[in-house]
Amino acid sequence: MNTSTHPSEFSAFRFRTPLRVRWAEVDAQSIVFNGHYLTYFDVGITEYWRAIGLPWPDTMVGEPTELFVVKSLINYRGSARFDDMLDIAVRAGKLGKSSMTFEMGIFRDGERLISGEVVYVNADPHTRQSAPIPQKLRSAIEGYEAGG
Repeated sequence: MNTSTHPSEFSAFRFRTPLRVRWAEVDAQSIVFNGHYLTYFDVGITEYWRAIGLPWPDTMVGEPTELFVVKSLINYRGSARFDDMLDIAVRAGKLGKSSMTFEMGIFRDGERLISGEVVYVNADPHTRQSAPIPQKLRSAIEGYEAGG
């Protein structure tokens, strides 16, 4: 499996948060069980909210809508092992009217092990009908990604 990484892949993500692989996350092959990478994505996105000044779930308090995950994609390039120090990298790839796509990367020592994306849709929690992304959230994401 080719896991070579161009140095710019790592630096392309403004936001990164560390995570150490725990024993409970490793399978019989002595590598991180594939499903745990979705948990790592969730950890990264939660920390991203903090970094942009809108910690979850307080971000949506008072809003009539909520964010729902509608798609998760994982591309496996390499495997993490017990006690590896990883960097979970997150960036907002696309902000639509009611949806947002996060681009994800999981790196070990700058080497990209995992690529992926998580797509959220903002919607009314009762009707599940899509609704525009709240302006405070849109502004915070756009400002952060622009370097603010």
